Amino acid sequence: MVIMDLDRFGDMVRERGWSEYSPNPVTGTLTRLVEEFVSKWSAVVLYGLDPGRGTEEVVLEVPNVSPQDVEEDLRRILEEIKRLGACISIVAVKAYVGLPASSRKEAYTGTPGRRLAAKLLRRIKRRGGCQLLVI
Repeated sequence: MVIMDLDRFGDMVRERGWSEYSPNPVTGTLTRLVEEFVSKWSAVVLYGLDPGRGTEEVVLEVPNVSPQDVEEDLRRILEEIKRLGACISIVAVKAYVGLPASSRKEAYTGTPGRRLAAKLLRRIKRRGGCQLLVI
């Protein structure tokens, strides 16, 4: 289970005058990085991947893989987003793979693993974000 969310991104969009409805350098890059991750690890996108508007948050499940196996790739995503002047919070936890989500709420709360990952994401975002947490 992997959840990624750009930190304070609405503020950055307003400051830089970017459109909320089309990809910008950060959301376009995140989309590309997530697509590469999904392809490499055969991950299931539960919510958030949006090539048309750019990806701001994404919820993934990665079957038959431990969080430690994907840590290096997640760290690369974090560092690449930092290089663009933005921050992202990423949480990876071991959880069973459930059914695909039909809504944002279900993507974050549909299984115990999803709820745990969402809770940990909120915790690191309250502490300033821009972190990778692998459990």
